[in-house]
Amino acid sequence: MFSPSLFDRRGFLGNVYTALAGIGLGHLSGRDLFASDAAWAPGQGKTHFPPKARRVLQIFCPGAASHMDLWEHKPALDKMHGQPLPGEENLVSFQGKNGALMKSPWAFAPAGESGKMFTSLLPHMSQHVDDIAFVHSMTSKTNTHGPGCVFMNTGHTTEGFPSTGAWMSYALGSANDNLPTYVAIPDIRGEPPNGKANWSNGFLPARHQAIMMSSQQPIRNLQRPSTISADEESASRKLLEQLNQRHAEANPGQSELLARISAYELAARMQLSAPEVSDLASESAAVHKMYGTGDTNKLKAGYARNCLLTRRLLERGVRYVNLYCASRASGVDGLLNWDAHKTLKPDYERHGPVFDQPTAALLSDLKKSGLLEDTLVLWTTEFGRMPTHQAGTTGRDHNPDGFTCWMMGAGVKGGISYGATDEFGRRAAENITTVWDFYATVLHLLGYDHTKLTWYHNGLDRRLTDVHGHVIDPLLA
Repeated sequence: MFSPSLFDRRGFLGNVYTALAGIGLGHLSGRDLFASDAAWAPGQGKTHFPPKARRVLQIFCPGAASHMDLWEHKPALDKMHGQPLPGEENLVSFQGKNGALMKSPWAFAPAGESGKMFTSLLPHMSQHVDDIAFVHSMTSKTNTHGPGCVFMNTGHTTEGFPSTGAWMSYALGSANDNLPTYVAIPDIRGEPPNGKANWSNGFLPARHQAIMMSSQQPIRNLQRPSTISADEESASRKLLEQLNQRHAEANPGQSELLARISAYELAARMQLSAPEVSDLASESAAVHKMYGTGDTNKLKAGYARNCLLTRRLLERGVRYVNLYCASRASGVDGLLNWDAHKTLKPDYERHGPVFDQPTAALLSDLKKSGLLEDTLVLWTTEFGRMPTHQAGTTGRDHNPDGFTCWMMGAGVKGGISYGATDEFGRRAAENITTVWDFYATVLHLLGYDHTKLTWYHNGLDRRLTDVHGHVIDPLLA
């Protein structure tokens, strides 16, 4: 029947609203149908194309480790030591005015068959140069430690976004039902700047956040109290499971609750598996000596034990391990991390030995066991440091305009250096690279198109690389 209301202003707008709502509902329904019917779906170990890597080790050195003192040799600093930085004679950076150019306190010499110029501060790491692909042209969006660490770990400078490991947990799923998919191992000195935001699940379901553990504290609150028997605990878990299931049915779609239920179930399984994986005493004396777990330097011994724990986690199927060497500064420049504002030489002569032998041993162990063939190893820090000394000090200030990260292992072309900073190390000048490019390459090695690994959140298909990123093809073997 003809209805005049169809053609009046109110009727017309009402029908347009209804039509748009239907279109929106159809779009959302289509998304769900597509997700369920697609050949590729996350969380099942499936990839967009055949992967080179099946697991990732990310070593993070908080504090902005100096690229020109560790990884990128700058002969111009030796030649012009004590002279002003050309073109920036009155440079003012994060903590104020800068002084003259300052050469590295450590000699560099050729290492490996590639002849890579390498610092004498890290003699054990020099044996791995032919397996490493250095990226000397990294840039950051911030010169502040907390946002810098979060940016390097999540691709965003603000908190609330998923970490790289959380994206991998979402994409790959678990390879061992008795251990976490994603583990974060803080340094013996404490958590990095911005703490748990570095391994957060962000807006992904809560089950994708990292489980914190270390050789000093395997997994918090995991052990059953001695006053409770195994039968009592089993009965309690069964009752808790029933209550949680009822609550989950009454409150559908709450990922935090589902994650909590899953966590309790995983905790029960980990009570059997976690003590075994964290039992470093089962390793031979030769292995402990190689890593340096018995070193008189307690910081080095603690980090060495975390390195050994890392290898045990990776070989038992943990997909992603974040291993930290140093912690947040806590207002003490250079003492707890690589943030050497005041006294570069003594600071790095504390940190270098802590990092060097244990890390080199871990890489050698992965290579010897064959794990490196399908493990991708990343070394990262939040940004670099200035080629000048900070006025009135013998340290270096923050530099987000150029720094080094590197990768090695599965699918990586070793023994190469990609990009470069300028002759002084001040700015990325050749093949300038972003954090998003770095992770686009990581995802590619894991078998993912970084533009297609997404999660719908607040009206957008979010991804690790935001709206940026290109695969760095020269790094690929």
